[in-house]
Amino acid sequence: MGDPYFGFCQRPSAESFAPAEEHQRELCNRGYARGLCEHFPLSSAADAVRFSVTGDNGGCLRVVYVFEKDHAPMSHGVLDFPASQSTGTLDELLLRQARAFVESYLKFVEDSKIPAQ
Repeated sequence: MGDPYFGFCQRPSAESFAPAEEHQRELCNRGYARGLCEHFPLSSAADAVRFSVTGDNGGCLRVVYVFEKDHAPMSHGVLDFPASQSTGTLDELLLRQARAFVESYLKFVEDSKIPAQ
């Protein structure tokens, strides 16, 4: 699990651009880009966000997210999928990252199934 994702930089400016694939893989996908990426917002409270599935009830997933600062938990929350996909109260970037994680998780689960004999 941990598929790389590529897209547009979410830096706080009017210009949108797609960083080079290597940059996204090494910095954007892993977190802790503060001081390494010139576009990382210095005002950001967190350095990274991590996701984990804590419950899988017939396609309804419970996902915990943890914001990290200096490699320590800073804050956390819980998302339920698919219900979280329609909520408008969460930060849109966090929700998109959580959806990408869920897609990767579901792919991993499907790929891990042992074929019937």
